[in-house]
Amino acid sequence: MTMKLEGIWQADVQQRVFRELVETYARPGDIRELGACIDGAATQRVVLAALMDGEMTLADPHGQIDAADWPLLQATPGGAESARYIVANGRRAPDFQPVLGSLESPEFGATVLVEIDHVGAGALSLELSGPGVDGQRTLRLAGLHPDWLARRADWVGGFPLGVEILLFDAKRIVALPRTTRIRISGGAL
Repeated sequence: MTMKLEGIWQADVQQRVFRELVETYARPGDIRELGACIDGAATQRVVLAALMDGEMTLADPHGQIDAADWPLLQATPGGAESARYIVANGRRAPDFQPVLGSLESPEFGATVLVEIDHVGAGALSLELSGPGVDGQRTLRLAGLHPDWLARRADWVGGFPLGVEILLFDAKRIVALPRTTRIRISGGAL
C-alpha cells in the first residue's frame, strides 16, 4: 500500500509557492494570494513545505506546527534565539529574541512567519516605503499584536542586521523585509 502525500509536499506545488515568495519579497507590502497553490491547506504549512529542508533550523515558540508535519519538513527544531526560521502567532506579543545575523553575514538573520487574522483588511493601517515599494504603499492588517511592530523596529534598527517578516492569513501572504520602512497612523517606527 502506497501513501499519497498532500499536494503541498509535491515539488511542483512547492516551486509555485517559492516563486510567489520571491515576488512577495521583491514587492514589500504587495499581498500575494496563495489560494490556488494551497488546495485547502493552511498557508503556514504550504510556506514551510516550500522553504524547509534538512539544512534549515526551525523554531515554533507558540506551538503552531502540527507534530505530524515535522518529519515532512525535515528541518531541525531549534530555539528562536538561533533558528533561521521562526513560526509565531501574531495575536500574541513576541516573547523571543530572533537571531539578527552579523555584520559579516547579515543574511543569517531569521525569517519570522507570523500568522494573523487577515492580510489586506483590518483596523491596523501601515504606510510602507523603501526598496521594492513604488513610492508608498498602504497595508491593512487584522489580528497583529501591537508589540510586533515595536519589536520589529528594534530588530531592524541596526541595519544591515535584522529579520525578515512574512505575515500570513488563511490564503494571503505579505513580506516586510528589514529594508522596509513602516509608519503607523502617522507615527514612524
